[in-house]
Amino acid sequence: MMIKITEAKYMGDFRIELSFSDGMTGIFDGKTLLQRDGVLLQKLKDEFFFKRFFLDSGALSWPHGLELSPAKLYQNCKEHAAA
Repeated sequence: MMIKITEAKYMGDFRIELSFSDGMTGIFDGKTLLQRDGVLLQKLKDEFFFKRFFLDSGALSWPHGLELSPAKLYQNCKEHAAA
């Protein structure tokens, strides 16, 4: 089964609540992502820009072309829920 993000809601402080196609929900903490370097990540360090995310074919995306894999986000949310 291919997992997709069905809903994303900004929670503040670079955190996004995600709902997945199988009914699971979890929190994506963008601060972890922003600790890494990369051209596409630089713009996300501006919270105003970070909040401009949208869903594109079930993936978390931003206007400048960055897309995060729903499967990877799902796994990350699952691991944090189990902890």
